[in-house]
Amino acid sequence: MFISVKVITRSRQEKVELQPDGSYKVWTRAVPEKGRANERVIELLAREFHKPKTSCVIVSGSNASKKIMDIK
Repeated sequence: MFISVKVITRSRQEKVELQPDGSYKVWTRAVPEKGRANERVIELLAREFHKPKTSCVIVSGSNASKKIMDIK
């Protein structure tokens, strides 16, 4: 399943929210350096979908705030 994700880094809170258009918005405290924010986004989405972290993959946008994720 492919989903569109908008990531907000350096946030005070960490949460995942489904948007009205079917995409997701993810807030994380992690900074976008050395892949830390991407790792945390994967962890948060894996928890949201009750999947292991290995089943969440960034398909595109690894260096951008808008990403396409594949949740297997």
